[in-house]
Amino acid sequence: MVEAGSVVEGRVAKLLEYGAIVELPDGNSGLIHISEIADEFVRDVAEYLREGDAVTVKVLGRKDEKRWELSLKQAQATAGAPSARPRRRPVTQQFEKRLSDFMKDSNRRLNELRRNRDRRR
Repeated sequence: MVEAGSVVEGRVAKLLEYGAIVELPDGNSGLIHISEIADEFVRDVAEYLREGDAVTVKVLGRKDEKRWELSLKQAQATAGAPSARPRRRPVTQQFEKRLSDFMKDSNRRLNELRRNRDRRR
């Protein structure tokens, strides 16, 4: 049963700019505000959570009859986790490959421009 102060499992239903909506076991839903995701500054919720992720949250209280206020960072602190913040998702190799390809293409274009400029002189 979900009540204020309890720590429960839930599933991320939707990501928002200001937090994430989590479906709770009793069928209700709650909001993890962006300030309750990690101890550090969170610029983008998607760096920490994805839709469908299973999360352990602490229930802070009721916002209205249907929605609970939840905290991810307080749940981890309560559980005695060694790190009280969720891990940021690592930069993928795909991004690094795209960046490398961009740099190669950029250097190629600069070299072509320089050759054309030198020919005109």
